[in-house]
Amino acid sequence: MMILGFLSEKSMCGYELRKKMEQLQGYARKFSDGAIYPATARLTKAGLISERSEPRDGRQRRVFTLLDAGRDRLIEELKNTSGFNLTDITRWTVVLTFLSVVPDKADRDAVLRRRYDLLSRQDVHFFYCDAGNPLSIDQIDDPYRRGIIRVHDAEIAAELDWLRGELDLSSI
Repeated sequence: MMILGFLSEKSMCGYELRKKMEQLQGYARKFSDGAIYPATARLTKAGLISERSEPRDGRQRRVFTLLDAGRDRLIEELKNTSGFNLTDITRWTVVLTFLSVVPDKADRDAVLRRRYDLLSRQDVHFFYCDAGNPLSIDQIDDPYRRGIIRVHDAEIAAELDWLRGELDLSSI
């Protein structure tokens, strides 16, 4: 999704793609050429992007361009965001980064609504007792673990507030 998303903004060589992907993922993940080029080869073979060679920075570079079929695929993947792309914050960040590619506001709002519904009803716990039951913040003595929970809860509250505003759910 990241490759298609970044190529929806402009054509790029593999090095540019790798740098953009690393910037989006921040400290969480590094990408190697060994990851980028097999992925671009699969996307080229699938007819979603094209590849050409051109001189850049005094070297021949492989430059990738998003094709119409690739844009359509990206839009469909974004519109149908679910599962791990909805629940995992790193993947959700990727979805949000490119959600504006989806032309229909109702489709974008449907994605945001799924995330809102998930966060509104899901009680996420990080720590469990030996019996497998979740521990509340009051049951945890370690100040750093309590900190994890407090930061997480604040992030969820802030995201829910933002989602209510985007979806015009201010009365909720």
